[in-house]
Amino acid sequence: MSENGRTRIPATLSLDLDNKWSYLKTHGDPQWERLPSYLDVVVPRALEMLGRRGTKISFFIVGKDASDPRHDATLASIPAAGHEIGNHSYNHEPWLHLYSERQLEEELARAEESIQRATGQRPVGFRGPGFSLSRSTLEVLSRRGYRYDASTLPTFIGPLARAYYFATSRLSAEEKEQRRALYGSVSDALRPLDAYLWTLGDRSLLEIPVTTMPVFRVPIHVSYVLYLSLFSVALAKLYFSLAVRMCRLTRTAPSILLHPLDLMGREDDDELAFFPAMRASLASKLRLVEYCLDLLDEHFEVMRMIDYADRLLATETLRRVRPEFGLAATAAQARTREAGT
Repeated sequence: MSENGRTRIPATLSLDLDNKWSYLKTHGDPQWERLPSYLDVVVPRALEMLGRRGTKISFFIVGKDASDPRHDATLASIPAAGHEIGNHSYNHEPWLHLYSERQLEEELARAEESIQRATGQRPVGFRGPGFSLSRSTLEVLSRRGYRYDASTLPTFIGPLARAYYFATSRLSAEEKEQRRALYGSVSDALRPLDAYLWTLGDRSLLEIPVTTMPVFRVPIHVSYVLYLSLFSVALAKLYFSLAVRMCRLTRTAPSILLHPLDLMGREDDDELAFFPAMRASLASKLRLVEYCLDLLDEHFEVMRMIDYADRLLATETLRRVRPEFGLAATAAQARTREAGT
């Protein structure tokens, strides 16, 4: 396809299928142990919206949900509609970067088994919960045959997002320490926006970052756009249209992220009111989501992440990046490894 005589830039769209219990758990609410779910609401809405457009995307599924027979029919409907299934860990713990390699092997293997049982697909793409990532995670993914990782979010505002999260949560001091690297550090903003290869000795692994606005490095995923709409819908639309223009000007292939709460409104669930955009109505949120998808469809060739990964690995000369992470996370992971846990 072409636009004004030029090849259309590819774009990927993905949905992290975080369930209600995972949000409550990260928030420090003990009610998460009941494993409350909204998957039977969110998944049909997502499939209906995407089906009308003929758009195929990637769904990153949490293994604990895939292991629950209650969700079998709902999760099986995703690949049946032609969408890719990715791995979003088993327990959805945003401190995955603190796991030892043995813990990571167990976490990923358990998630893979559950996801394949429920959907019939073995995932070959991974996104860490809360964008958690470490060299050990990359090593384990590479050994287990993954085609790509999609856990990086190159933005300067990660520490601000973490501060807001801590201020609105019910976490103890110990739990906050455990989550101290949530949403990354300022140094993470210096990582590339375009896809690249992590160098892992004699191996490599493709990284497809969640795109932030070129030059400014501020988030452009749909949840952030919906947050801006609480102040002004016009501002939110202008912001996303600017992001689209910046991607086109810089020839950046955007990887845009959706979350379940993007497809839910205040009338759906009042227990999740600690998420700012859950103060908005369902109708207003869906209109803005449709606006964002319309812009992507108009200006890019939207595809599943695995299709983009295959295209890159087959045809592109990719930049290589050494996997270097924050000293605090590295030291904490070393302590975990030394303790043998």
